[in-house]
Amino acid sequence: MAMMHFQALDAAILSPALRVLLSHWLEARCDRLMPAWRDIDPTVIGKYLPMVSAWRYDFALGTFIGRLAGEEILAALGTGIRGRPIEECHPAAQIVLERYKMVMTAPCVMYSTGRVYIEAGRYGTGERIVLPLADDGINGDGVIGATEYRLNLDGATLDDHQDDIKYYPVT
Repeated sequence: MAMMHFQALDAAILSPALRVLLSHWLEARCDRLMPAWRDIDPTVIGKYLPMVSAWRYDFALGTFIGRLAGEEILAALGTGIRGRPIEECHPAAQIVLERYKMVMTAPCVMYSTGRVYIEAGRYGTGERIVLPLADDGINGDGVIGATEYRLNLDGATLDDHQDDIKYYPVT
């Protein structure tokens, strides 16, 4: 059943970068529900690191703390994330926090298309994938994701782009 979910997800993804990240995540998890942060090999996804971000969940604080953000993520957010809570880094922190918590706790994979980085004052269209991480392979404790986007250069308005978010269960 799980592989059918991931086959449907892989078929939906247009971005080669997001496909590589999903494939690596699936390989890294082996026979576990989720891979750990230490299982993610930057050399495998190296070409796409500029569009990757990773966050660990701080259970005491009830928020995500930045681990890694590639150059494209930093440019879109306008700030570094390493060691900082998501509320200090992302203009839409509450929405992102809720989505990332769902990915981590369900667990599930989030895949979205449509508007990206609207709250950061820059917008365009693109694809995003967010995958759960678990140090023990079972209990989520973070997320890793990638966003491939094209900034609005054609004069389209925000109303011209629809968001589509899907969640794929991890089993």
